[in-house]
Amino acid sequence: MSRRTPRTPRHLTALALTAACALLLPAGPAHAGGTRAEAAFDVLVFSKTAGFRHDSIAAGISTLRALGDQNDFSVTATEDAAAFDPAALAPYEAIVFLNTTGDVLDDAQQNALRSYVDNGGGYLGVHAAADTEYDWPYYHQLVGAHFKSHPAVQQATVRNEDRVHPATAHLDPTWTRTDEWYDYRTNPRPEVHVLQTLDESTYDGGAMGADHPITWCHPQGEGRSFYTGLGHTAESYDDPAFRNLLLGAVRYTAGQAPADCSPPAGSRPTEAETYTSAAGVQPAGHASASGGQTLGYIDDGDWAGYASLSTEGASVFTATVSSAGAGGTIEVRSGSPTGPLLGSVQVPVTGGWETFTTVSTTLTASAAGPLFLTFSGGSGALFDIDAFTLGTDSTTKALNQNVHLFYYPWYGSPAVNGDWRHWQQGGRTPPDDIGADLYPALGPYDSADHTRTVAQHMEWIARSGAGVLVYSWWGRGGYEDRIARGVLDAAQKQGIKVAWHLEPYSGRTAASTAADIRYINTSYGDHPAFYRSAEHGGKGAFYVFSSLDITDWTALDEVTGDSIVLAQTTDTSKIQHFSGMYTYDGVAGATAPGWKQAGDYARAHDLVWSPSVAPGYIDDRAVPGNTTPTVDRADGAAYDRQWDNALAPATGGTPTWVSVTSFNEWHEGSSIEPADSTPPAGHSYQTYDGAYGLTGEAAETAYLDRTAHWAERFRSTLD
Repeated sequence: MSRRTPRTPRHLTALALTAACALLLPAGPAHAGGTRAEAAFDVLVFSKTAGFRHDSIAAGISTLRALGDQNDFSVTATEDAAAFDPAALAPYEAIVFLNTTGDVLDDAQQNALRSYVDNGGGYLGVHAAADTEYDWPYYHQLVGAHFKSHPAVQQATVRNEDRVHPATAHLDPTWTRTDEWYDYRTNPRPEVHVLQTLDESTYDGGAMGADHPITWCHPQGEGRSFYTGLGHTAESYDDPAFRNLLLGAVRYTAGQAPADCSPPAGSRPTEAETYTSAAGVQPAGHASASGGQTLGYIDDGDWAGYASLSTEGASVFTATVSSAGAGGTIEVRSGSPTGPLLGSVQVPVTGGWETFTTVSTTLTASAAGPLFLTFSGGSGALFDIDAFTLGTDSTTKALNQNVHLFYYPWYGSPAVNGDWRHWQQGGRTPPDDIGADLYPALGPYDSADHTRTVAQHMEWIARSGAGVLVYSWWGRGGYEDRIARGVLDAAQKQGIKVAWHLEPYSGRTAASTAADIRYINTSYGDHPAFYRSAEHGGKGAFYVFSSLDITDWTALDEVTGDSIVLAQTTDTSKIQHFSGMYTYDGVAGATAPGWKQAGDYARAHDLVWSPSVAPGYIDDRAVPGNTTPTVDRADGAAYDRQWDNALAPATGGTPTWVSVTSFNEWHEGSSIEPADSTPPAGHSYQTYDGAYGLTGEAAETAYLDRTAHWAERFRSTLD
């Protein structure tokens, strides 16, 4: 893209084809629910196939017509792609792709569908709609994910993640049914709002792992998109529960039933070419770009405005870019091309217009106007922008203070500490060779680096949805004690609270532990980030590791009046003088031994029960020759299994809190802190690659985001 070239606007091309397409429309299409004028809204059902044809299509059309008769909407069924014409689509509030397959739309028809949805229309994809239009990037974005494979038709359990959406509000937490269960080429979760997932442990042949979305929705431009993988069998359409799901989906996509289909916070990108005002720039076609286009032909001094995107509360800007030109700078402004500057980011030369990279910057100024991007650099074409995300700081309200992460502030580096601390465990030689089987994305950092490392940790913890970190503390005056206030300060900025993990330092006794609790309350209890449980009279929380090492804890009676003190055990005969129990063990959570008994006992005696869950466990590099069993992460399945055990009353005993082992205990391989996807070579480091279907850099934050999923699931059980 070295120079500008005149090009015919795409909307003129579509309009030029309108008359020809109109001539191809089928005569006298069939309607249900009376004429359009008599119905509250109108739906077009499209079932053209250019590949496998489902026998259930007729049943699906019949069901949608019956739903229309019963719920005051008209249904027009067609397999003629000529219906995809701007004028012909205008009367409809929603379009249903009912078990379509293959390449069913030409370029003009694709443009008509895209314009229809992006300008406020609704799209509903049923089952094989994901087996459609593989070569059209926009359709991939619209449907959410493309079909990959499926096992034989069989019974499985569907987990209903969202029971508020009008399509799923009628369902119980789980739903057992028979269908053909699709695997998808990618996991759509980062870009959509997942309504239902499949439990792969309940059927044979699932290939997506622990996180297997099957029904989801999301905004698409000014319109709405909904997809369900259900609906292969004709019998599905006789099932009242499935019929109600279809009805809710139709009403949502037609704009008749509002619902929150927002994808995970900050995750859904804006196509840069969808500007509402601009100077100099043009859309540019790129097959490898999302939506098939970029914002292109960018020269020095050009700009683009986005009237519907507010900069209020924006804290980060991230963009996917390419440059075979000069590279340059993106400036993020508010209100106008010369409005307040919120931040800027450099765009490197990537070596080709089809070679994309991601750039990101923190936004520091405060403004509330619409977003404007201005561009500067050398002469000639600078760069292209594919899509971008304008992130807002909504972490505080989303945090769940019943989810606690064990946090380790014991690491040191020569730059801050004067020497390595903890990273050399197991006889290793940092920085490339560390005592861990995974390598942190931040490298071997220093826990006293409050402005960089700790600030980033707090942002990641907030992203995880956990509201409390449990601070590993090894005695007054020690390293962790000396840097504690800096961690509290950083936590406060993200709305995170701090509880305490009292470790077994040499010479610890019951009396010294009681004294430690008094010391911590006196030293830090006035800090706004100090955790106090509102449900327990504003008491702070103290987890006592290896509590079974001491047999007589009578001294705790001096402090449990104003502090919650938890023993590390499920043996209820060993918790006299304590306020409750936790487990910590990242291995046992897979089978939850004694959890229900402990939870039931705690509930009956008004005690706190905080079972601990972990994503995995491996300490081979940190403790050579250790015989502790390892727990493979299984691409996230191990973490989900432990969370399932904790939240299911039959195994978890109804927890008060759930504690996560751990945010950053790298020596035990139990971390959810991002692990480097490209660690130093030659040391056999593991990565999170494959977690929940994600790979490369996208997988680095997989366990943070999955923790957020479970934190919200836990919240829903307490509501």
